[in-house]
Amino acid sequence: MMRFTTKLLPSRSSNVGLVQLNNPKTFHALDLEMVRALTDVLPVWQSDSSVKATVFSGSSQSKKKSFCAGGDVKSIYLAGIGGERTVDDEHKHTADTHQHGFGQKKTYTADMFREEYQLNYLIATQKGTLPQISLWDGIVMGGGVGISIHGKYRVATENTLFAMPETSIGFFPDVGSTYWLPRLSGGLGNYIALTGARLKANDLLYAGIATHYVPSERLNDLVQAVVDVSKHGNEGDDDSEQGTDIAAGLLMSFHEDIGKEPSFLAQFREEIDEAFAMKNTVEEIMAALENSKSKFGSSTLSTLQKMSPTSLKVTLDGIRRGKMCSNLGECLKMEFRMSQRFMRRDSDFYEGVRALLIDKDHSPKWEPEVLES
Repeated sequence: MMRFTTKLLPSRSSNVGLVQLNNPKTFHALDLEMVRALTDVLPVWQSDSSVKATVFSGSSQSKKKSFCAGGDVKSIYLAGIGGERTVDDEHKHTADTHQHGFGQKKTYTADMFREEYQLNYLIATQKGTLPQISLWDGIVMGGGVGISIHGKYRVATENTLFAMPETSIGFFPDVGSTYWLPRLSGGLGNYIALTGARLKANDLLYAGIATHYVPSERLNDLVQAVVDVSKHGNEGDDDSEQGTDIAAGLLMSFHEDIGKEPSFLAQFREEIDEAFAMKNTVEEIMAALENSKSKFGSSTLSTLQKMSPTSLKVTLDGIRRGKMCSNLGECLKMEFRMSQRFMRRDSDFYEGVRALLIDKDHSPKWEPEVLES
């Protein structure tokens, strides 16, 4: 039986599957209901040869333009501390906090990550002749990255704000990030993962994270063009897997030059590589930043000093291990094991979410407080 929620609106227009994230109170953050609904609808489209493309977007109902602001970590936090559950009767027994962090099925803190990572893999293994086009028109973070980065096309706009901010809440960049981050050039992956840097469209194009740039006002026209092309069969120019990607040429016709102003990543690339590339420990990175005596070095060092020391260590090691994995599936399995350790009540995750999203005092008490402990 297909599972549905009003927080995720799938539809079909001609031969295109459309997914609209519709959880405006949380800027379309993913919860388990949404993950399950998407997990049910995608295979239907993937197995239907008449479907030529899928398009993911965020609804316009949120106060800030958003694609998806991440996973619903507040619900995960409440489940982990034994608080009220808001999803379904299935997880009511999770008030027993002792069972969290061991991967048990029918435990919300395990099911959410397990099923979210399975969805990430489902998207990543979608055949190239059924391209996924994700419209990053606004906030794209965490879980929102997970449901789009593994798809074939990611379209940035002037509103795009991209980040993997997990070290600030005592967690680590997951949803397959241990696979794609270490495959960015130089020190970019380590920098993005450890600092939670907020990136704009020109940064994403520079790093190869976004594939195209289209102004926000042209997105509706782009979607309609994809729908129109799908009616007439294969009109694209990217032949693969004995079929044709209908979106390749079309996306290039909508793609615009973002301008000559260098991105933040490009401006500070030399310093990023000097501090973050080929470093084996967080301490080495911090020492390099301190020794740089530059404004970039001091501000970046200050940022890292606010993050969970445990998260910084785990993140860097996860990226190192992810680089050695041969495929995304191996990384997702590793990340699930990592996520479950963070779901135990003695982890920094609960303190980080409390400080940022619950009490909002922005003063987490990390344990340990410093790297050297």
